Amino acid sequence: MKLESLQDLYIEHLKDLYSAETQLVKALPKVEKAASSEKLKAAVHKHLGQTQEHVRRLEDIFSTLKTKPTGKTCKGMEGLISEADELLKEDADPDVRDAGIIAAAQKVEHYEISGYGTARTFAQALGDDKAVQTLQKTLDEEAQTDEDLSRLAEFSVNVKAMQ
Repeated sequence: MKLESLQDLYIEHLKDLYSAETQLVKALPKVEKAASSEKLKAAVHKHLGQTQEHVRRLEDIFSTLKTKPTGKTCKGMEGLISEADELLKEDADPDVRDAGIIAAAQKVEHYEISGYGTARTFAQALGDDKAVQTLQKTLDEEAQTDEDLSRLAEFSVNVKAMQ
């Protein structure tokens, strides 16, 4: 696709986010299964549900834009998932693996926060107020997940991994 306008760039960016989220929907069940902490399993499971909702929201935005969300592969998310897969294959103490899972998940969250912030800013510049609200809601959820993971790491998982 030739990028001739901010609208074109916005659509390409949304396609990248869509690819990232659909990759996560496939990856998160494996991460949940690998976690040993019940609190971490619950957090990953909760985020899987949110991620499925994020996919649906993006599909709604694409419907409004009268375009399809396909045709782009998010290489950044592919890399982050590949790194997480390497961690899951390591012969690691379960508590240490859980700390690594949180670290990998936070890399993903930071990537998504950046992506949704940019998409929201593009939507705002283009005057798409409905998309701005939708993207902000997702951005807020991603930021909350990051905060929840930080608390889980600081007060539980990392403490166990140090023992």
